[in-house]
Amino acid sequence: MNKSPQMTLHRAAPGIAGLVGAAGVALAARAAHGGGNVAVLAIAAQFLLVHAAALLALGAWLPQAGPRRAGLMGIALILMALAAMLFAADLTIFGMFGHSLFPFAAPLGGLGMIAAWLLVAAAGLRAP
Repeated sequence: MNKSPQMTLHRAAPGIAGLVGAAGVALAARAAHGGGNVAVLAIAAQFLLVHAAALLALGAWLPQAGPRRAGLMGIALILMALAAMLFAADLTIFGMFGHSLFPFAAPLGGLGMIAAWLLVAAAGLRAP
């Protein structure tokens, strides 16, 4: 049976969103209980939780999308998950230990999230 990459992503999206959301809740709990730079950890948690919901929505939207939209949405889903995790990982390392994961990690994650949202916009505006 030949599965399209979009259908595989559709099935994987809840798991990916669940991992991103769980990381967000864990960071929110860490921020709430103190230790490290609480404000930075809270921002990382907020970004993960918002993007977890977006990943769920993208995964739910994939089966209804035509092939033209589904390709953009699939790329957006992967990019959004990776970029949000990179951004949050860098903020977490900074919030806990006072240094970056690697130079420009947070800006790279931020640009990735912006690009993912622009892909979502492009998919939404694309003619069916």
